[in-house]
Amino acid sequence: MEETGKVLRVVRHTDEFDEFYKNLDAKVKDKFDRTIDMICTIYPISTKYIKKLINSDLYEMRVSVGTNEYRTILFSTNHPNIIEATEIILLNGFLKKSNKDYDKQIKKAEKIINDVNI
Repeated sequence: MEETGKVLRVVRHTDEFDEFYKNLDAKVKDKFDRTIDMICTIYPISTKYIKKLINSDLYEMRVSVGTNEYRTILFSTNHPNIIEATEIILLNGFLKKSNKDYDKQIKKAEKIINDVNI
């Protein structure tokens, strides 16, 4: 991972993500902010922070705070490979409790994409 010091990617977010984010405590928000900053400025992005979801065009952003695992479903608007993308949209976030959470959250993210017409 190379810190470039310049913005490589613009990260936008939906109202659904904003609603999730505003309900997080300060420590978790700080970790989210640092992870988003890394996505913007690091090339390539480590799979510790971003991972492609299997059988999908979507990715997940991973944030760990203590024993809690937070996930945010995201999407690249201008390149199929997130590393090459210059614009990323954070669709929706959730606290991961089990693998069952993914199906529901992926469906929610796909609905957001369709509603916004991305």
